[in-house]
Amino acid sequence: MSKVAAANVKQPADQPGNQSAGAFPSIQPLGEAALVLSCGASLPVQRRLWAAWHWLKARHGDVEWVLGMGNLTGRFDPLRLKAGKIERALEAAWAASEGAADYHGKTVEVPVLYNGADLATVAAHAGLSTAEVIDLHTAGSYTVFCLGFLPGFAYLGGLDARIACPRRATPRLKVPAGAVGIGGEQTGIYPLVSPGGWQLIGRTRLALFDPGAESPVLLAPGDEVRFVAVRA
Repeated sequence: MSKVAAANVKQPADQPGNQSAGAFPSIQPLGEAALVLSCGASLPVQRRLWAAWHWLKARHGDVEWVLGMGNLTGRFDPLRLKAGKIERALEAAWAASEGAADYHGKTVEVPVLYNGADLATVAAHAGLSTAEVIDLHTAGSYTVFCLGFLPGFAYLGGLDARIACPRRATPRLKVPAGAVGIGGEQTGIYPLVSPGGWQLIGRTRLALFDPGAESPVLLAPGDEVRFVAVRA
């Protein structure tokens, strides 16, 4: 167990989602070729993870660093690198991220036509009208915690708890690109056609992923997203 992990055992947080930016993370193996640093998914902690992720990518390019919700994973070749090196790098990155809790990225407005097939389902689950769901969804400011699942798919934190809704019991085999959905306590946008189980409430024409562009992915960890209702 690492020094960071040992510190976490001595001073555990009450709830993983409520850890402060100064909370001690744990570092644990993920199979034989990866180590994961875990520290909860609060926004201040996630901002430290963004800083740690950038720090690691700039200094340890021989390792694949994967940013997640409340965690950061280092994938490595155990025939070339020892786990101890990855562990020390994660510890150093976390220490270097101290004071990064105020990091903010760019703000992106996303125009949405709120005509999704599951909009009425979300409204019924919340005990609200569809218009009230739209109002609550567009009232929020959402933070990109991390990217994953698909190229350019952003996991957004900040959804109003009143419109949180479980994923569909049966996922769709084909969700269109640009579909805006709610999955549990998160909202997001499908950048590509794919299977998916989120509740679809609308669609945007904004391209989140363009493989031919100089910067293929529109959103990055730390960016702020605001949804704007449009009529067409």
